[in-house]
Amino acid sequence: MPAREQAHALSDLAARFGLELRGDGTTAITGVGTLGGAGPGQLSFLANPKYRRELADTAAAAVVLAEADAAHCPVPCLVARDPYSAFARIAALFETRPEAPAGIHASAVVAADADVAADAHVGPHASIGARSRIGAGAVIGPGCVIGEDCEVGPGCVLVARVTLVARVRLGARVRIHPGAVLGADGFGLAMQEGRWIKVPQLGGVVVGDDCEIGANTTIDRGAIEDTVLEEDVRLDNQVQVGHNVRIGAHTAMAGCVAVAGSARIGRYCLIGGAAGIAGHLEICDRVTITAMSFVTASIDTPGEYSSGMPVQDARVWRRNAARFRQLDLLARKIGGRTKD
Repeated sequence: MPAREQAHALSDLAARFGLELRGDGTTAITGVGTLGGAGPGQLSFLANPKYRRELADTAAAAVVLAEADAAHCPVPCLVARDPYSAFARIAALFETRPEAPAGIHASAVVAADADVAADAHVGPHASIGARSRIGAGAVIGPGCVIGEDCEVGPGCVLVARVTLVARVRLGARVRIHPGAVLGADGFGLAMQEGRWIKVPQLGGVVVGDDCEIGANTTIDRGAIEDTVLEEDVRLDNQVQVGHNVRIGAHTAMAGCVAVAGSARIGRYCLIGGAAGIAGHLEICDRVTITAMSFVTASIDTPGEYSSGMPVQDARVWRRNAARFRQLDLLARKIGGRTKD
């Protein structure tokens, strides 16, 4: 059965979220949409200047925007210092999630010495291993596997098919999306007499409060000490975090980022999609790494860093690639040397 439509007066939203109302406060908001796609009853937002051209023709009932754009808005609006975050908070009012009733599904398997809070939900075909604990109000979705010696904090949500292999500790309100694997063996190998020897991975994974981990993301457990995500870390889908990595609070990583073992990443960092971070280096607080960059050395100064090459016309790229092969010869000629 579809959720019952909710309606919020624009004046009520302004008061609730501390925003300035311009226009008819009785305007009823029943949902959200984009500037170009919103219709009657829907609230939209303008945060990126490249969409400013769509404002004049929007059919939205109201728009969240910055002070600089308010005079050009043809419909009632809510003025915010940060329109995107204000819109996100309002949009949450219209998000509907299925209820997860307290209790353990009949098909779930729970070890005799596991501790599951009375108001937690354990879904169909889930498994909870020995000595693991599930906190108050936590949701363990269908097909999840919680291994031995794990702890799931209060209010956590493991959506479906999440695996906590061993010695994984989640703080409060952690949300993990389908297919994620936390606590698998780190990639620890030693070479002896021409053959690889596996280094035991004896640590665990520690995830702080209010983190979110995307679908099919993997976080390896530490070799000796733990792999650590501090509070409010946000990882997109298909991110790889190697063993003994530490990620500072409020850092966010887009899809397909790979972080090699023992890297240290600071707080409030932004890592663009498909970026790679080599192992055993440190990135200070408030660093932005643009998409598809490769970090091979430590960064000790906040700012934005890039190494990826933007797309260009293929003919131009081929000419540049050919010239790139001549850079060493050109440098030697300029320096007055033609031979080593």
